[in-house]
Amino acid sequence: MKIFYAVQATGNGHISRAMELLPYLERYGKVDIFLSGANNSLALDASVKYRSKGLSLFYTNGGGLNYLQIARQFAPLRIMKEVKELPVEKYDLVLNDFESITSLACAYKKVPSVNFGHQASFVSPKVPRPKKKEWMGEWILRNYARATQYIGLHFKQYDDFILPPVIKREILQAESVDKGHVTVYLSSFSDATVSRYLSPLKDHSFQVFSKEVKQPVQQGNILFIPVSKHAFNKSLITCKAIITGAGFETPAEAMYLGKKLLVIPIRGQYEQFCNAAALEKMGVPVLKGLDGEFAAIFQRMMEQRKRPILRLDHSTESIVSYVMHHCTDRKKHQLDLLYPEFIFN
Repeated sequence: MKIFYAVQATGNGHISRAMELLPYLERYGKVDIFLSGANNSLALDASVKYRSKGLSLFYTNGGGLNYLQIARQFAPLRIMKEVKELPVEKYDLVLNDFESITSLACAYKKVPSVNFGHQASFVSPKVPRPKKKEWMGEWILRNYARATQYIGLHFKQYDDFILPPVIKREILQAESVDKGHVTVYLSSFSDATVSRYLSPLKDHSFQVFSKEVKQPVQQGNILFIPVSKHAFNKSLITCKAIITGAGFETPAEAMYLGKKLLVIPIRGQYEQFCNAAALEKMGVPVLKGLDGEFAAIFQRMMEQRKRPILRLDHSTESIVSYVMHHCTDRKKHQLDLLYPEFIFN
């Protein structure tokens, strides 16, 4: 079997998940990877056959989306060329982890595909949303990577096609311990902004993972550490608590390890507010931003005895097995129903 695996490289979660899934996918055939995007801190430790700048998200230092930089990266002629040239029709299976060019190529060439990952779960109206829905955010979640089949991942099984998170082997095999520090990963905030809110909390030590430093730098009660998979996993396994964005992989790993957790969703990223809504229902404190409320909410979180625990009932191997045994057949009537006449025709 020939498998085309499209991986979104905006942020680190998709790459982290791909590295866990790849060894199991390779049991079913040859896997060719398409890496799309230009805004991540982790390298994909695998051979990449196709690359694209894709449609990447960029952030301001204040925790929001940088729309000007996103617009500068948008190149419709390049995207159209890549859509036409991407050879998705040569594969027996197209797996798409929320990547738009692959979705457009499959639609253009009438090739079935499986949207497999966290964002695929939002096809279901049963997945938690914030009190105030955003029509543009909902549209993007449903249309950015359209497919003929969806298999989602989420904190809970909100619908019958939703599976539990994929947890890294290093986390699964670890013994969670508490060495007293607080791990911090807030990729959309500058080090200066993070330091301004953490420095006054002298009773606590922080390990902040930074895209700005090249080697560890100690500043008072804060240790800034360059982003790396191994260093972050070690810090997470041994921390007392973690402060991070309302993404998917890191909160899932924190809850699996039984860590205290505080999340700050990235402004303008609707998916994170949906995740925050789900986490809040599970008992995780949510903060809208680094502001005057941070210190009080942080202290309450540190004093909490009860914390949400994520228990897995599927292994990564069984998740891949489920995906491989529930892939859509290449039936023309299904494709015509889900892929109307395409804009490039």
